This record gives sequence, C-alpha cells and structure tokens, in this order.
Amino acid sequence: MRLKYAPLSIVRMLSLCSVAIIVANAPPALATEQLPDIPTWLTTHVGQADGQIARPVLQRARSLYMRKVSEGTVRNPCYFAMDATRPNDPADGGRFYIVCEATQTFRVVSSGHGSGRDLKGVADFGNGRMCAKNFGNAMDSNLTTGGSYLTEETKTTFKGYYRGSQTKDTAYLRTFLQFDGEGETANARQRAIGGHAAAKVAGVCMKKDPQSPYANREGYVPLGKLVEYAGGRSDGCTSWSASDANQIISMVKDNPTTLYIYPESKDISAVAKAAAAGRSPSQAGLYWNDTCMKQIRAPKFWSKETLEPVIVQYKKDHPAPPARPIPICE
Repeated sequence: MRLKYAPLSIVRMLSLCSVAIIVANAPPALATEQLPDIPTWLTTHVGQADGQIARPVLQRARSLYMRKVSEGTVRNPCYFAMDATRPNDPADGGRFYIVCEATQTFRVVSSGHGSGRDLKGVADFGNGRMCAKNFGNAMDSNLTTGGSYLTEETKTTFKGYYRGSQTKDTAYLRTFLQFDGEGETANARQRAIGGHAAAKVAGVCMKKDPQSPYANREGYVPLGKLVEYAGGRSDGCTSWSASDANQIISMVKDNPTTLYIYPESKDISAVAKAAAAGRSPSQAGLYWNDTCMKQIRAPKFWSKETLEPVIVQYKKDHPAPPARPIPICE
C-alpha cells in the first residue's frame, strides 16, 4: 500500500522520532513526563473549557502518536483524540480532536459514545445520551473502550434509499473506518469498532425497483427516511456528523494514524475509588469532566472477562424473536 502524506522537515521528523523512542521505552508512569513540551501554539487549546482538550488527554494522544511514528507504523502528519468524559453536546464545542502539529492546526468536532445496554433484571450498563457512565470492552456490550487505536481500512456499504430533493430517491452509502487496538482495545476488530457518520435509514419499507443495482432477488430495495444522530449514541463505535466523517475518513484513507480515547480502565477505577471516598477527581489529582461527573456520580468499567459470560447467558435465556418481514411500500 502506498502511503500519501504531507512532508515534515527532516529536522522535525528526527526530533519527533528520537523523543518517541524514549517515550516508547519509558515506564508507563514516566511516559508523559518525558514528552517534549506542548508546542506554544497548541497550549492555547489546552484546558477544560468548551472547544479545548484536557492536558492528560492530549499528552497521552501525543505519546501514542510519537510512538507509532518511531515504529514506522504511522506517517500521517495528524492524529486524533477523544475525551469520552465530556458531555455529548454538539453545541458545547465537541470532544473529538484533530491535531496536525506540522501545520499547527487544531479542530474539535462532536462525537457519540457507546449506548451500553440494560439487560432487564440481570445487569444495567446503559448510558444516557449526554454523559457516559459505563465503559467496557465486552462483545455485544455497545460500550466505548478507552485506550490506544490505529485507523485502518475503510468499507462502504449501501444502507438503503431515502427521499431526497424533489422526491427523488437517493442511495445512502455509509463508509466505515475500522480501528485496530492494543491492550484492552485489542478486540476492536472483533467487536467491529470503528468510526462512521452518525446517520442511518430508518422506517424502512420495500419498494419495487428491479433496475436498481442494490435490488434483491425479487427486485425490491429498502426505502426509508435518512436520520442523523450526531448528538446521540452508538453501538460502541465513534460516530461523527456526515460532513465531519467525510473529512476525517479522507484524512486517513490509505494513510493511517492514531486515535487515543480517554478514559482507560485504570482512570475509571481511580476516579470511582475517589468518588467512593467522597473526593472529587481534581482533589485526587485525577481528571474527569466536572459536568458529567456531577451527572453520573461515579463511572464503571465492565471488563470482557466479567461481562461477556453474562451477555452470552442472557441471550440464551432471552432468544431473539423471529425477524418480521419488512412491509412493502404503499
């Protein structure tokens, strides 16, 4: 695969790689301490106000990016970060960050979080629309997992037709950007975790259209309403508005980069422990967004070892009903 990327100066790249080698070999507790100082232009974007990125999130995202650059895995001049402790409100400036240090550009956009699930009478690990309380890496949990990811291949699939301008039916093709992880995020591919536009075709009926390249054997195609849910939740994937998704995916097509999602399980456990002791995250020297902390009171991480057996048993005890046929359009 031929990689396309914007050139960096030789001096800058050597400096970046040499520091990244140090970081990659440093003990975890020292990794962020040995990073070079955040560039002056970027410090103006560091903080907890709307449109800013919290320092621990940026430090870890930079550390991951530099490590992957030093390994030769990444040559993209930009990297991504997400702060899943912030409110999911497109009006507050967003929580998904695009950082391009070579061109000194910083952008923040909205992004959804995993909805989780409520297994009635067994386990409730569901999340509200605004703030995420539950995180985890179990299969079929619909939960966000914090940690390190790499962007990988893309796949575009037909999701159905919707009524466009002048009542003309438009095919909706959605591109999915696969993520690969490491450590607790290592099962990202198995879980089909990635990024895509927060849009779907809902309220579907089947319309006769044998000339369509997407028609089934009987000559029918799905037709519904295009619904965008940029301010909503996902099945654990990272979802963006359609315009943001197009930009982000085009940036990494055939040119992978890193994505760091905060918080990891260690952060969740530390914040939960502090909350149990009656201390705020800041009082304990930790980070969590204040608005969401007040709403959720304490976060929880559900490991796959703990949760997957519960989900498997629940499926056995509550088999899905037979699929209903999709109605024919009137």
